[in-house]
Amino acid sequence: MATNKIALIRYQTIDKCLQNHFRKWTLEDLIEKVSEALYEYEGITTGISKRTIQGDIQVMRSDKLGYNAPIIVKERKYYEYEDKDYSIHNSPISTADLDKMKEVISVMKQLNGFNYFDDMNEIITRLESNLSKQDSKQPSYIQFEENPLLKGLEHLNRLYQAIVKKQSLLISYQSFTDLSKSREPKQAVYYPYLLKEYRNRWFLLAKARKGKILYTLALDRIVDFYELANEPFVDESEIDFEHYYDNALGVTKTVKDREQRVVFRVNKKLAPYVVTKPIHATQKIINEDEKGTIFSIEVIHNFELERELLGFGEELEVIAPKLLKRNIKRRLEKALFFYLKKN
Repeated sequence: MATNKIALIRYQTIDKCLQNHFRKWTLEDLIEKVSEALYEYEGITTGISKRTIQGDIQVMRSDKLGYNAPIIVKERKYYEYEDKDYSIHNSPISTADLDKMKEVISVMKQLNGFNYFDDMNEIITRLESNLSKQDSKQPSYIQFEENPLLKGLEHLNRLYQAIVKKQSLLISYQSFTDLSKSREPKQAVYYPYLLKEYRNRWFLLAKARKGKILYTLALDRIVDFYELANEPFVDESEIDFEHYYDNALGVTKTVKDREQRVVFRVNKKLAPYVVTKPIHATQKIINEDEKGTIFSIEVIHNFELERELLGFGEELEVIAPKLLKRNIKRRLEKALFFYLKKN
């Protein structure tokens, strides 16, 4: 990255020199100006070689960076732009670069469908407007999972800003339990630490002013919230939130939870799928035989883990730990009971 930055300083300095048509520029003059610029901007005192400047001129002349600079040599000595109005800053974007940027914009548009940040709309619009005036709409070749009916996405930007600025919040929250009992939303002061997405739902990890535990608040259950300018923010410096969920599937977790070794067998038919799409980053293969493949993962025991394993149905068998095996067995028996009861 540093080399690219220095090269850019050289190109811009040469460009600035050649735009000055009231002076004749020799190669030695360009070397002197570039050396001065490198000292001014980067503190480089070793100067620059003749070979480097000659190479820079060749790069500027070429289409490598999209410049195609019309640099000519007069009297076998003086360098200048043949087009007096030329500058590398107003050179057109190459077709290849334009196509790549259009693809990036197409991806950004779909990310913006989640309404992550309000300013994204304006940025994308400006990029699209400056790149081209297309007669036909550029088709999208990549699609992301999204749920247009999902609530709470409008809170993302403000909550993100509150986390960055360490801003205490007064949150009005209505859980599904309160909703089923026709209760009013509950208000409490929270200190926000992390935004987490799981299965296309967003959650806020925060601590309430009253209490010491961390709460996982679903954004679609947040009715409203307000920034509290006069409420001191309580940080959790001892918790590494960047890796807080490394040992968990989903978002159900407490600080005290510890991972355990989960062992399960997947039948021969489905095993390749689990190999190529691991259930967790810690997944390892223990054994393979005619019945299938035995895997292990290191995770905490929570609701999401059980739901993930149950999703494989009859094609997966939990071997250990015993508590998880009993829970899966009980839930499968309960499900079977409902089907047998109806028949």
